[in-house]
Amino acid sequence: MTLTEFFGLYNYWIVVFLMMTGFYIVIARRNMIKTVIGLNIFQVSVVLLYVTMGKVTGGTAPIIPPGIAGHSDGEHASSHGSHDAHEVVDHAHQHAADAAEIIYSNPLPSVLMLTAIVVGIATTALALALIVRISEDYGTIEEDEILLMDRRQ
Repeated sequence: MTLTEFFGLYNYWIVVFLMMTGFYIVIARRNMIKTVIGLNIFQVSVVLLYVTMGKVTGGTAPIIPPGIAGHSDGEHASSHGSHDAHEVVDHAHQHAADAAEIIYSNPLPSVLMLTAIVVGIATTALALALIVRISEDYGTIEEDEILLMDRRQ
């Protein structure tokens, strides 16, 4: 692997860095707010990974151009009424050749990640609401202190 190939995968290096940073924050910090932030950083790395894998170089959105869709051909043929069968077949082959040249990106990873973002926001909001409630009851958001208070009771 050359140096150019090694650094050509920079988006995967960013994913690994974000994932390990988020994981470290979750494991090393006992503060509940910092844990939620670590989970969000980890989630961003997963979203970036899936979006990166779904992107095809030179690809476009999988939308069929109107000229290739074929619905305009039927209107055109019916308005003139006297098309030779060979012309219609040649026209269809030309559209098929045009469609074969288009490179599409897969939209599924992006759509799934939009759903993951919405779920992540809802989960973060719930976690922060629970942290506020815990803070009201215990007076702290440090996990060690809360566990110590629970053991004393």
